[in-house]
Amino acid sequence: MAFASSSHRNPAEVYTFLSRPRPVEGRSKFREPPPKQTQHSYGNIMYDRHVVRGSMHAQHIAHTRSQSNPARMQREQVIRNRARDQYRPRTPEALMGRQHVDVQTDLYLEELSDVIETTETESQTDAFLDKPATPLFIPAKSGKDAETQIEEGELFDFDREVQPVLEVLVGKTIEQSLLEVMEEEELACLRAQQRAFQELRNSELAEVQRLQEQERRHSEEKARRIAQQKKVLEEEKEIAEKIAARAYTQTLLADLLPRVFTSLRTHGYFYDPVEKDIETNFLPWLMDESHNNMEKRFTARQLLDTIIYEATKRLDEFK
Repeated sequence: MAFASSSHRNPAEVYTFLSRPRPVEGRSKFREPPPKQTQHSYGNIMYDRHVVRGSMHAQHIAHTRSQSNPARMQREQVIRNRARDQYRPRTPEALMGRQHVDVQTDLYLEELSDVIETTETESQTDAFLDKPATPLFIPAKSGKDAETQIEEGELFDFDREVQPVLEVLVGKTIEQSLLEVMEEEELACLRAQQRAFQELRNSELAEVQRLQEQERRHSEEKARRIAQQKKVLEEEKEIAEKIAARAYTQTLLADLLPRVFTSLRTHGYFYDPVEKDIETNFLPWLMDESHNNMEKRFTARQLLDTIIYEATKRLDEFK
């Protein structure tokens, strides 16, 4: 029997499989027992071409999204229109001094105009009428009417009925009065206790203030005595230091004055006026005069030597 099958698989569509029906050949009525083998061979459905790989749900979602995205479809339509316009044959450009004009090629010419024909119509509606007043609602009467007569003293006897009411009123009044009296006595006791407590508290506060004031005076007196004692100790220390300094100064100055005078005399601070005058005035003048005299003598000797040399030279020339 001829057998034909075909399969179609599009990434954007669902997988479909077509096969011509055929009878089953060589199949027993009952299931054959499995062969006794130690190792079983299994087939791998990953290599079966009838099994679709991937997620079918994801393919449906992608296809639905591509169809339900109007912006994307509009962009694709614009791209297709541009491609169609690009490859569509166009009219050649007009020659120099000419231009292309759109003309009607129909059998009957029609006047082209931008004026839109309009007509005016009008309509008038009826005026609104005021709503009438709503009538008062009166429910329908139902049931039967009946009447009776009550004589005096049949329902209420004042002398008999008022007695429990008076007992309650008088009892409540007396009870309230007793409660008010007891409350006043209790308030008086509370005020007396409060007054006694306030007096005791005031006396305790006065005693506390007196003790605080006494403690403050003791603290101030203690601080004053401590400061006074510190001042006395400082004065005694200062006096002792002064006495020690005076004794040390006297001991130091006993040998200091002779040494100072000796040092000053050695360095020339104490001098004889005559000796000082000779050293500062006479000796420099004497040295200057001696120097001048020696220079004059040296000059005279040089002049005499020159004269002698010239005379000797002339004598030699005459000879």
